[in-house]
Amino acid sequence: MNEIEKMKAGVWYDANYNEELLVLRRKAMSLVSKLNQLDGADFEGQAKYIRELFGYEPENFALVLPFICDYGFNIRLGEYVFINSSCYLMDGAPITIGSHTFIGPFCGFYTAAHPLQYKHRNKGLEKALPITVGENCWFGANVSVMPGVTIGSGCVIAAGSVVTKDIPDNSLAAGVPAKVIRTIDQDADLDE
Repeated sequence: MNEIEKMKAGVWYDANYNEELLVLRRKAMSLVSKLNQLDGADFEGQAKYIRELFGYEPENFALVLPFICDYGFNIRLGEYVFINSSCYLMDGAPITIGSHTFIGPFCGFYTAAHPLQYKHRNKGLEKALPITVGENCWFGANVSVMPGVTIGSGCVIAAGSVVTKDIPDNSLAAGVPAKVIRTIDQDADLDE
């Protein structure tokens, strides 16, 4: 397997020195730079660069700049996704975010896992594990989602949380590492 195939397979690959991957990241970096230089109200310009980055145009997508990603082509967004300012989608593996999901400022979705041993890290090795988020979720500010995590539909992840393990549907999760605090009754009256 070449390094791109290894990356897609979720096995150790040369993320730092492989020329093909460097070219892909540099292309994304250039597009992200152009995107982030736009006036915040230039929605047509945003749509143009998002199409180039993602390879499609998400339906009713709202983005507050600046925004960062590694490749772009591994990001899949449902309808009506909102991403607030200064979010980073480290998309070495697929990051799938369901419809009607709100992501607060300074959140990070990190698919990269690195070896514990520095001799392997120094070779540029990492593996990329997918992140999947269901529909109708809300992420408070400064949430970090770690490699390989699945978050169910209807979840709320409290500000500052670090999600290291899967979260079941309709859960309120908080903390470092994030733990389920309670189940959310989606049919309840509005919270006071």
